[in-house]
Amino acid sequence: MRKFTTLTGHAAPMPMINIDTDKIIPKQFLKTIKRSGLGKAAFFEMRYADDGSERPDFVLNREPYRNAKILVAGPNFGCGSSREHAPWALDDFGIRSVISTSFADIFYNNCFKNGMLPIKLSAAEVDLLMADAEKGDRLTVDLPNQKIVRANGESVAFDIDPFLKTCLLEGLDEVGLTLQKAPFIATFEAKQRATQPWLWR
Repeated sequence: MRKFTTLTGHAAPMPMINIDTDKIIPKQFLKTIKRSGLGKAAFFEMRYADDGSERPDFVLNREPYRNAKILVAGPNFGCGSSREHAPWALDDFGIRSVISTSFADIFYNNCFKNGMLPIKLSAAEVDLLMADAEKGDRLTVDLPNQKIVRANGESVAFDIDPFLKTCLLEGLDEVGLTLQKAPFIATFEAKQRATQPWLWR
């Protein structure tokens, strides 16, 4: 998994509440188990008209948000189904951090498992960053120091679980965490193979 340390870029404002995972990545794109290639389908029904043309009023179809790295969203982002394709689609589009007052639990945890940083802030803090995003300001998400630096130099602090922070900083998902224990696993297996050989037949 890629490490997450600091991230600087434009933040796209998306103040809608209850953006569910079906809006983030509709069901017709769930046939793949690859984590790449879904960025073009992110927010498909909000982003494209029936004839396939871009909807000019959708935020990610406008400059400078076409290359947004951060999303400032309304409350309860990522609700609905538990599809992991939702963070995959955002990540493939280029968005690695989502800021909101609240997230659906499964989406929130899936972000961490895919090297993305969801940040929970108060409504007043989200409103402040939403205004920055609407002006086209760039933000810096500084995970080591747990703060979001605004274009004017001011910053907004955020909390994060220490274990999840370490996983992001070191680029560790469940597989990576398990592999850190590889020498202990090998020692255990060698001992078990010697003392209980029938388990290895």
